[in-house]
Amino acid sequence: AGEVVERPASVVKELVENSLDAGATIIEIEIKDSGKGLIRITDNGSGMSKEDAEKSIIRHATSKISNLDDLFAISTLGFRGEALASIAAVSQVSLITKQEETDGIHLTVESGNIINSDITPADTGTTIEIHNLFFNTPARKKFLKTDAVELRHIIDVVCYYIYNMS
Repeated sequence: AGEVVERPASVVKELVENSLDAGATIIEIEIKDSGKGLIRITDNGSGMSKEDAEKSIIRHATSKISNLDDLFAISTLGFRGEALASIAAVSQVSLITKQEETDGIHLTVESGNIINSDITPADTGTTIEIHNLFFNTPARKKFLKTDAVELRHIIDVVCYYIYNMS
């Protein structure tokens, strides 16, 4: 695990791209401890079904392709399963998602395994909380730079999307 998870900024990048792919017009980002303690991304996108939410954390899975024709019409920034699986493998994840006209789903994931799945009240869209990034891979955590450097990388990612997607 960890192909896309080099540092907290790479997590923010992948999750913001998922929000944009879901059609979000509002994306809120909360960071604690320069992303090592908490990264919370909340969007007003289309949300995911329970089945897609569960698939999204499985390695080499994607909830963005549903039939063969989708392979020839890719218009997304990435495949949700690729990023979330890598992120979930090296952190503790809380995912709340809701599509219009459905119940919200709350998944709790640790080290890539779903440890709890519940129905929950939620607004349409998705909130993903990444807690304790690299808690189970101390060697990777050791290579992170100072809090100021890691925060600067996150700010650079967010600014890129603000200026290039508006």
